Amino acid sequence: MARAVAGRGRGRTGGTVAELEVFPGPGALARAAADRVVAAAGEAIRARGTFRFGVSGGRTPLGLYRRLAGLAGRIDWSRTEVSFADERGVAPTDPESNFRLVCETLAGPVAIPPAHLHRMRGEAPDLDAAAAEYEPLLVAPLDLLVLGVGEDGHVASLFPNAASLAERERRVVAVLDSPKPPSRRLTVTPRVLEESRQVVVLASGSAKARAVALALDGSPDVGALPARLLRGRTWLVDRAAAGAWTFRGR
Repeated sequence: MARAVAGRGRGRTGGTVAELEVFPGPGALARAAADRVVAAAGEAIRARGTFRFGVSGGRTPLGLYRRLAGLAGRIDWSRTEVSFADERGVAPTDPESNFRLVCETLAGPVAIPPAHLHRMRGEAPDLDAAAAEYEPLLVAPLDLLVLGVGEDGHVASLFPNAASLAERERRVVAVLDSPKPPSRRLTVTPRVLEESRQVVVLASGSAKARAVALALDGSPDVGALPARLLRGRTWLVDRAAAGAWTFRGR
């Protein structure tokens, strides 16, 4: 698991990121992320008896889930509760479903008990009701939340200039006008990001380089780039995604 560079980053305008690690490619990134999940699971189970794991969809987390599926014996999945950061407005069998992605790449291979896999009902006609239904699952903080970052800087289904970025009371809200199809979604709010004990942000590929650089550049404008909400958390990126970022190595 060779690391190209590992260090604490500092942006051009002085903003800091709690931890930034850069890896040679997506394979090394997935291995490092999996090690983080294994460590967080062990710590949570020892401390509280249960590992509360928040997952998301997208291409980058996919490599992590496949890696975790090969490490099944290193996590006690019977004591793990899996929640979702967001879901698209599709049926759980749809190829675009985050739930289907996690089932096929992680939950199925490691046999997570169905009762421990908490699906968001993104296909529900009444998304506000579905959001309210899901919210009690997130009252207790997640032990670890894993998120990817979009090319436009969105995280979960918190998109640039969305009203949900200002939400401070609710933990889950409906999205009815996503700029990225499908337009209907469910998403956690910034409150869940803030309350999670650990958050790991994953970014891979040169298409994400601009979003990574802007997220860590010190600007306080989260409306223009929601990923800035996570500047103080852990960022694991590959060399291509770090291409536009200026940082100091340890």
